[in-house]
Amino acid sequence: MSFADLKKSSGSAFDRLTKEIEKLQNPSGGADERFWKPELDKSSNGYAVIRFLPEPNGEDLPWAQVWSHAFQGTGGWYIENSLTTLNKKDPVGELNRTLWNSGIDSDKEVARKQKRKLSYYSNIYVIKDPLHPENEGKIFLFKYGKKIWDKIAEKSQPQFEDEQPINVFDFWKGADFKLKIVKKDGYWNYDKSEFSSPSVLNDLSDEELESIWKKEYSLKEFTDESNFKTYEQLQERLNIVLGKSQARRVDRETQEDEEYSYEPQPQSDWAEEVNNFRETQATVSREVEEDDDNLSYFARLAEED
Repeated sequence: MSFADLKKSSGSAFDRLTKEIEKLQNPSGGADERFWKPELDKSSNGYAVIRFLPEPNGEDLPWAQVWSHAFQGTGGWYIENSLTTLNKKDPVGELNRTLWNSGIDSDKEVARKQKRKLSYYSNIYVIKDPLHPENEGKIFLFKYGKKIWDKIAEKSQPQFEDEQPINVFDFWKGADFKLKIVKKDGYWNYDKSEFSSPSVLNDLSDEELESIWKKEYSLKEFTDESNFKTYEQLQERLNIVLGKSQARRVDRETQEDEEYSYEPQPQSDWAEEVNNFRETQATVSREVEEDDDNLSYFARLAEED
């Protein structure tokens, strides 16, 4: 860049820097612009047409899946990615197993309330977005749950012999997804969503499709170990949520780079943990989508014990 170019771009450069400063000052306050999310209209209905895109260049799958936990105790909310995503032991998973193996129905109910939730991440191309037409023709990341995943799986492995399997992530032989949302009992319901017949994405040329492919976002970050806390950190947070320890105040003047800091806690005895958890477990808000088959999941954990 020449000095003249620097002078010419001074105004726009300041706007860009201002946005970056705002992100640093309030990292959780702004939405990630890479993500697309449907919205409901005034009638509490939602509609859009999207296309799931192939795996990004250099990656093996067109989706990433992440297990997480979200539940409330007397010490606050526990909202963390689960180490089971990485095929590692997770403190909440171990607590769930102990609760499930107790044979007490109330313990099993507690385990159900703070079960794992499975989320998927994929690249999509927005074909139609009535509420935000400016999104049409753009590539975004899309986070979705088991309900939508089941519809993808049904297309790839149809139940009836007169139905042809479809790879919905394919540019040429995939299918548009008509996302239809209705509010049912106060929650979003996706049951009416469906795939169209197979077609080339938007009748675009191979050159145009290649351009889209090169703009896709990497999905590897969602399962990168850097996005997961260690077992010890998760155990410490779980102790706090269960009311077993108190957070240490952080001196912001001397520890400006730390958002939270906690006193180290000894490893808990799980029998004691279960007894405390029965007494302190609070009601958890209902999830929008069903995520895991609880009975089969905890039954498998019981068999491993």
